Amino acid sequence: MPPIMPAHADRITLFCFAASYACALLCEIAHLLRPRPVLRAVAIGFGVAGLFAHTVFLTVQSIPPLSQYGSLLLLAWVLAIFYLYGTLHHRRVAWGVFVLPLVLALIALSKLVQTPPDVEETGGPLAWGTIHGWLLVLAAVGICVGFLASIMYLFQAHRLRAKTLPGQGVRLLSLERLEKMNRHAIDWTFPFLTAGVLVGILLMIQGATAPLSWNDPRILGSVGLWLVFAILLYLRYGLHLRGRRVAFMTIVAFFLLVFTLIVPHAGVGR
Repeated sequence: MPPIMPAHADRITLFCFAASYACALLCEIAHLLRPRPVLRAVAIGFGVAGLFAHTVFLTVQSIPPLSQYGSLLLLAWVLAIFYLYGTLHHRRVAWGVFVLPLVLALIALSKLVQTPPDVEETGGPLAWGTIHGWLLVLAAVGICVGFLASIMYLFQAHRLRAKTLPGQGVRLLSLERLEKMNRHAIDWTFPFLTAGVLVGILLMIQGATAPLSWNDPRILGSVGLWLVFAILLYLRYGLHLRGRRVAFMTIVAFFLLVFTLIVPHAGVGR
């Protein structure tokens, strides 16, 4: 039996769920300025509607999940779930104000790098190419979570240094919980990133991928990303560094991730 889809599902566009997420963000900001339970409820409603449309879009459009376009949309989809989970689980925390802008930014980047089907990148043989792609997507999820935790950590640390009175301004998790979230994200990311890079190198050595050079910008970006996380692990567990420096390094890793996601392999899509 074919999967049941809503009528006119093929008419759902990227704009539909992006607009829903944008409305959810506006409601979250309004709730932050003037707390009202109804605003939070409306924000969640828009978030659910956006996630539903997002899911249908990914399913109906048959977007290759491991292409540049598909991986960015898939990552935005995972973070939309992260927004809803965090908002429902931490009801007094300004979760959506931090998560939803990242969701919208990833959707905007996906539109920027969208290419016609005939120039979409491939990942080598189906089995290993798919494994390589999914490992990197899972690593990207961890990097995004670590980035959000780092941004919230720095924001919360600034509030404490400014001696903002409790209950005023943006409510966030404690520094200890945000640091723990970042640590878990780093621990999650490194194994997947390492495995993904190793599989990619193996595919290149075997000549299973399209002709690529070792100085390809996307390959260099992936290797650089792995090195940054290796340094992060050393700083965290070797030198026992905590707080701001680890947060800043995680933010650097995130922007390096964005670079590897949006830059095409040399010669692809030209």
